[in-house]
Amino acid sequence: MAGGPGGDAFGDMPFLIGAGVNRDRDLIVMTQRGTLYARPNLACPEIDRFYAEAVGLRYDAASTGRRLVRATKQCRDRLAGQGVDLSAYNTTENAADFADLRTALGIRRWNVYGYSYATDLGLTYLRRHPQGIRSLAIDSVVPPQIVSLPWTWDSAREGINTVFAACAAQPACRNRYPNLSRTLTQQVRRLEAHPLTVRAQPPGGGAPVKVVLDGGALVNLLVANAVPAVDVPAALDELAHGDPGRFARARAAGATPVIGEFAHGLTQSVACGEWVPGYSRADLLAAGRRAFPGWPDSVLAQAPQLPFQHEACRVWNVPDRTPVQRVTTVSKVPSLVLSGTFDAKTGARWGAYAARTLYRSTTVLIPGIGHWVVPQSPCAASVLTSFLTRPTAPDTGCVAGLTPKPFTIVPARENS
Repeated sequence: MAGGPGGDAFGDMPFLIGAGVNRDRDLIVMTQRGTLYARPNLACPEIDRFYAEAVGLRYDAASTGRRLVRATKQCRDRLAGQGVDLSAYNTTENAADFADLRTALGIRRWNVYGYSYATDLGLTYLRRHPQGIRSLAIDSVVPPQIVSLPWTWDSAREGINTVFAACAAQPACRNRYPNLSRTLTQQVRRLEAHPLTVRAQPPGGGAPVKVVLDGGALVNLLVANAVPAVDVPAALDELAHGDPGRFARARAAGATPVIGEFAHGLTQSVACGEWVPGYSRADLLAAGRRAFPGWPDSVLAQAPQLPFQHEACRVWNVPDRTPVQRVTTVSKVPSLVLSGTFDAKTGARWGAYAARTLYRSTTVLIPGIGHWVVPQSPCAASVLTSFLTRPTAPDTGCVAGLTPKPFTIVPARENS
């Protein structure tokens, strides 16, 4: 099960194969309803084009939000005009599709693996259709009973602070980059008050593009792991000394999306039906202030990775599904719960939280890894393979010796 919601599951196959998931068993991959190759496909080229332009706009300016909402409404109107029932694209129906697939293929029992949003989906599937599930492995966990816009700030704080703590635990990093938390707060405040406009080349090549770095953009690049964690202390130090290059190049990557590949329509239907209801803009801002006191309210008012989502949901207009979706999964089906300590999208502690009611679960924490653990960690891939062979007694021995990789150390420089 792929993440997103809205990601292309077929595009994940090289990562799964590279991790050895199918080395000694069959691998079945199904695109979720509404995603690439599904009919109908809930792609939103309108939103893709907005994101391409947004790298040159202030991340959290009201005018940027209006452009996003306009693109979202254009996509909604087009899909609705084609007769698409957007309320049918939700995690309940999504889970039922996988249950139907097992029956259609005549498979008595299978193992289920999902990452990111697909952990929300996988836990929903286990709760509603437990029959036929031999085991469930969830990677970078989104507990369905807890996910909301305010929740994203908790995960951002955990992931970012864990990166900083890992730097402090390495003498070379600690000595070269002291007080990273203070440096980040200073840079968020500085860029929010005085955004930088630079030209940067996208990492994939091509002509340089205009990039605007404000406080919100900086924070979201960190949450998205757009700058590799090992480079984050160096990137922040360089930024503080007048060189925004690493962050600017990471922001420029957004200028060249593959138009129509990601199903933003599925994202909106799930977020607006299941994640946004029940929490106000004031709740979101309060969660941001708790997570990062001292940061500007203009940054904290937008959920990481989901800016202007309340406004977008007003135009997307699907029913509130939280009564049937914000439910804890309680199960004795053997489960593997994988988290990376550097994950700022789905904080590592939420894996252990979900595991509390998975009574035959093994919880594994991989140090120094961010979001979507298995493709990034040979140890995690080994644990998953072992789990699939022996769901109640996987071999987790490789975890004990793991530590985060050394952080990048660059020569000290004077302020420019």
